[in-house]
Amino acid sequence: MLRFVRGNLLEAPVEALVNTVNTVGVMGKGVALQFKRAFPDNYQAYVKACERGQVQIGRIFVYDRGPLAQPRYIFNFPTKKHWRHPSRMEYVEEGLKDLVCRIQELRVRSIALPPLGAGNGGLPWPEVKQRIQEALEALEGVEVWVYEPVENPKAHSIVPLKTKPRLTPARAALLKLFGLYGALGEPLGRLEAQKLAYFLQEAGLDLKLDFACKQFGPYAEPLNHVLARLEGHYIQGFGDRTGISQIRLKPQALDEAVLFLADYPKADEAATRAADWVKGFETPYGLELLATVHWAVRHEGARDWASLQKRLQAWNPRKATFPKTHLQVALDALLKRGALRPEEWQDRPPKLPANVAQEA
Repeated sequence: MLRFVRGNLLEAPVEALVNTVNTVGVMGKGVALQFKRAFPDNYQAYVKACERGQVQIGRIFVYDRGPLAQPRYIFNFPTKKHWRHPSRMEYVEEGLKDLVCRIQELRVRSIALPPLGAGNGGLPWPEVKQRIQEALEALEGVEVWVYEPVENPKAHSIVPLKTKPRLTPARAALLKLFGLYGALGEPLGRLEAQKLAYFLQEAGLDLKLDFACKQFGPYAEPLNHVLARLEGHYIQGFGDRTGISQIRLKPQALDEAVLFLADYPKADEAATRAADWVKGFETPYGLELLATVHWAVRHEGARDWASLQKRLQAWNPRKATFPKTHLQVALDALLKRGALRPEEWQDRPPKLPANVAQEA
């Protein structure tokens, strides 16, 4: 019996769940991220299978959690090769053929699956739905629940990792910086989290993050995996990256971080230093502006106004529209607060009109 339903796939009372994946071992957002948090044992097995080349288009990687587990099976269904790429309809079609074989081989009597490739994968749901119907409706003695696309789940409803991750100097310093930044009670988004981590690393704490210049300034994809691990234990609101993040520290998280950092003064000092650098720029635009100027000067060799503006114009059209008065305010703050060394800027110091600080 084939039925189309709405709700939380992870709560389906079935013998097997289908998880949409790529073939490179990354579960970074959407349905896959929720599975990663709910079933870490499956995630670890999936990563090892990818390393061995066992996760391929048209081949379901089945993880058996044991006869007493609910659900017993996780069917990892590749809808794309690389996590950066969109899903393809032919991948869904090939996977559905193997899915039918695996259901029959394991004698699965009930299974639930997501809208294969129609979420973050970008495929049109009506076409995917038709392919699912054609492939699965003829199965006899099998109850198939297909969860149709719905609005992205609220961040607070997403299942966190079952095991609380341990604190490290880097994680604790990041939490402290989040706490100092959010002292007024406002949540921060993913863009702000990226920029805060960038300044924390620039303040002298090696986070092992390789930042690159992206649309909204310095960005490091691995930071999202760090935040996903902290979600539900130290932070709340990061979500599965399919919607807007509103990150807040969970109760006691800041206290835990501060207590932990008492034994790591260098990490503690870096968090305090980074918090001082961003004062007055506590908005998404403000942090983007500040981090963009810092990156252009330190990492792109902009040493004067001409080279700075040339670098921003080459970055993207958005950066080229930053008002010079805003750039002056950001550069002035970075130099005066020690985020940039005096020798890194060889042009005349920024001359600020009296009202610019308020304007920016």
